[in-house]
Amino acid sequence: FGREAEPEPAVPQGLLRAARRSGQLNLAGRGLRDVPPHVWRINLDTPEEAQHNLSFGAADRWWEQTDLTKLILASNKLQSLSEDVQLLPALTVLDVHDNQLTSLPSALGQLENLQKLDVSHNQVRSLPEELLRLPRLRSLLLQHNQLSHLPQGLGQLLSLEELDVSNNQLTDIPPSLALLVNLVRLNLAWNQLQELPADLSSMTSLRQLDCTKNCLEMVPPELATMPSLEQLYLRKNKLRSLPEFPSCKLLKELHAGENQIESLNAESLKHLSSLSVLELRDNKIKAVPEEITLLQRLERLDLANNDISSAVGSSCGTGIVPQLHQPCLDLLPDLVFVSCLKKGTQELLKYLRSKIQEDGPGSREEPPGTAMTLPSQSRVNMHAITSLKVLEYSDKQALGIPEDLWDAVGSTPVATVNFSKNQLAEVPPRIVELKDSVCDVNLGFNKIPSVSLELCRLHRLTHLDLRNNILTSLPKEMEALTKLQIINLAFNRFKVFPSVLYQLPALETILLSNNQVGSVDPEQLRGMDRLGTLDLQNNDLLQVPPELGNCENLRSLLLEGNPFRVPRAAVLAKGTAAVLEYLRSRIPS
Repeated sequence: FGREAEPEPAVPQGLLRAARRSGQLNLAGRGLRDVPPHVWRINLDTPEEAQHNLSFGAADRWWEQTDLTKLILASNKLQSLSEDVQLLPALTVLDVHDNQLTSLPSALGQLENLQKLDVSHNQVRSLPEELLRLPRLRSLLLQHNQLSHLPQGLGQLLSLEELDVSNNQLTDIPPSLALLVNLVRLNLAWNQLQELPADLSSMTSLRQLDCTKNCLEMVPPELATMPSLEQLYLRKNKLRSLPEFPSCKLLKELHAGENQIESLNAESLKHLSSLSVLELRDNKIKAVPEEITLLQRLERLDLANNDISSAVGSSCGTGIVPQLHQPCLDLLPDLVFVSCLKKGTQELLKYLRSKIQEDGPGSREEPPGTAMTLPSQSRVNMHAITSLKVLEYSDKQALGIPEDLWDAVGSTPVATVNFSKNQLAEVPPRIVELKDSVCDVNLGFNKIPSVSLELCRLHRLTHLDLRNNILTSLPKEMEALTKLQIINLAFNRFKVFPSVLYQLPALETILLSNNQVGSVDPEQLRGMDRLGTLDLQNNDLLQVPPELGNCENLRSLLLEGNPFRVPRAAVLAKGTAAVLEYLRSRIPS
């Protein structure tokens, strides 16, 4: 008895009608395996309503339709895109992230108005050459695919401002990338790059460069001359030294932890007059040079898990690095660099000598699981757990949380948990062990279909991040989270507004964008006295109840990207106060 194939989910006619008026169509999270042909032909075919209704109001004049400019097909089951995409020449935004695409149609090259293309979280192995014909493309997001190479002509996309190719299988970068002189953000993280082209220094507009988790053994000296660079991420590579930075006057953040750096060259530091964050944890640094005192804007210095035996030369006096807010909580697990900030060198040396006496010569022979454990010995960051009260296991693509991580917590009152960007299919059951201390939980970017009862027992919880999962509902037991202030449920699969949220008195922020929510209860929302932010962008709201205007506590109400007719885009553009006033004016007297 063969099982009948599941019917393809239909696209509601109401959404199509609204899209013809607004120029925006959101079909995210609908389980689509293929895009229905009438979606591609939305601006070509005569609408269905024109064939059944000969009397039209001013809002129903289908012949005055707007060309589709924004199409969201994210979080479906698409394995391919039709060449018919070229039938939407006015598109400026195409979002197909989180599908099962293995390739892209060459017809994308026909979309001359396209400004943003999001193909992230798919299985794309190569890019069509036609993609290089998009003269207005400003944002190209290709992270989390299976790309082993990039087109040699990528430098033809001269308008590009953002390029993310992280979490792929790239072994090199085409030299033509240097032609992207308007690029502001470049993410090359989590690939297999062994070197960076020196020509990248030609990117005079680049502000953020992320090369985390590659196989880099050196950074070309030319890259240290980029005049606009503000953030540089070099973590998790094989670097043995840092380059000099003679021209990076604007560099604010330098992250080079988890490398093999053995020494800090004074020349690498003295020009970084704008630096506020210097992160060099988990290296083999043996000494901190005196020139670190020249970094007058430094706010955070992290040298945890190094081999430091001396810190700062003898000439540094009282009040060095005056802006340093986090000098030593993040500095050393065994040498807490506290006195350096206010008491000067003599007090610091006195403290270090006392630590040497306390720890003794055998202190580094302690078993794994202490704050002294080197990164190569354990995956548990005891310093973060014991000193910062943070339990982190994020961006590992893991199916579960290791037991030794939970065991390491013991009775430590952990306040923050970050298990985001994994492949978790459930809320880790042992999270309930933290119920008396944890306040902030991040489980975003996983594959969690439901909220467990264990999570509902975290009665101190104030912040909960569940974005980018596959949730469709929330359990009634979440009523117990009476202290919850912020909840992020964006990019899930909610079709109705979770009713339990109305019962949480402390909620200040609800982020529910990019779902399929069709309605809200304005009276229940009005009863949420502390609610200041409500984000319902890119949902399926066919109407906005006028009574929502009575929710005068709302400081930020975001409704863009829904298929309702009113308020119109011009009203939404004026901001929350104007929208609430408009809605109140429509309440029947």
